[in-house]
Amino acid sequence: MNYLSPILRNNRTFLLAYDHGLEHGPEDFLLEKSAEPEFILELAEKGNFSGVIFQKGIAEKYYQPWQNIVPLIVKLNGKTKWQAGEPYSPLICSPEYAKDLGAVAVGYTIYPGSKFEHLMFKEFGQVVEKAHNLGMAVIAWLYPRGKKIDNENNPQVVCYAARIGLELGADMIKIKWPLERKYLEKAVNLARPVKVVLAGGERISEEEFFKRTEEVIASGGCGLAVGRNIWQRKNALEIAKKLAKIIYQR
Repeated sequence: MNYLSPILRNNRTFLLAYDHGLEHGPEDFLLEKSAEPEFILELAEKGNFSGVIFQKGIAEKYYQPWQNIVPLIVKLNGKTKWQAGEPYSPLICSPEYAKDLGAVAVGYTIYPGSKFEHLMFKEFGQVVEKAHNLGMAVIAWLYPRGKKIDNENNPQVVCYAARIGLELGADMIKIKWPLERKYLEKAVNLARPVKVVLAGGERISEEEFFKRTEEVIASGGCGLAVGRNIWQRKNALEIAKKLAKIIYQR
């Protein structure tokens, strides 16, 4: 069964991430309208996205399956930036509840290298089993962090993270930029046949982000899961449409 089919177009995906309010706080909403989920939903539809990512509270209060045409992905775990010590992102929503909200896929962040990785591995395994029984795809955010991780963009770290996604049973994985295209190609191959999307990350120049997107597709990646590099800009819709053309190549 191809669990990913609802969020794929031309075998690619373009996901609008919006879990930042919990993970980073209000300071990410540089433009006032970016704090409004209605704006994000409108952007998702007009910007040709293949999925929108919400935490459960936003999904409960703003996403309407009978009205909103962009497929919903619910993030099942999360934490704040205030969490002390090594990272752990606990489960705060079940796949069953996400399904009731209208989701076609779920997301879960794992921090390999954290002393709590065993808890996240266990939870993730349970998520995969439950989601697949419901016919839903599972996307793993793979962000290595902890005492042994000096740089989460280190190519070897990113490539290891990609392989972890395959080993743990993800349908799609979201990874950091590994500094050079050749390492992204390696990460994609290590994860195959799991689809690989690049995390948008902190805002960079438009030109650099377009170039990075082109390299993702050229490397065999599936697309992007991006938030700030789009909705932090005044020309968000224009940027989204340009990125969509690069990703879908049509």
